[in-house]
Amino acid sequence: METMKVRITRATELLWEGEALSVTSKNVDGPFDVLPMHANFVTLIRGEPITVKNVDKTETKHSFKYAVMYVQDNVVKIYADFL
Repeated sequence: METMKVRITRATELLWEGEALSVTSKNVDGPFDVLPMHANFVTLIRGEPITVKNVDKTETKHSFKYAVMYVQDNVVKIYADFL
């Protein structure tokens, strides 16, 4: 089972970090999923939940007014509430 690293931060605070099977949310173009080995990707998420599917198949949901998601080299970095 392939996984990817996910790190969610707000300013100087680490909110969540761990291995995941997928990350799901919605941007202006619609819903999307990020899976392990996803192509490089950057998007702005406005007021939509971000769902992380954990390795044990449970889900962790996060909601922010604004977030930027950056995917590179099998790592998903989410920068939340930056405004």
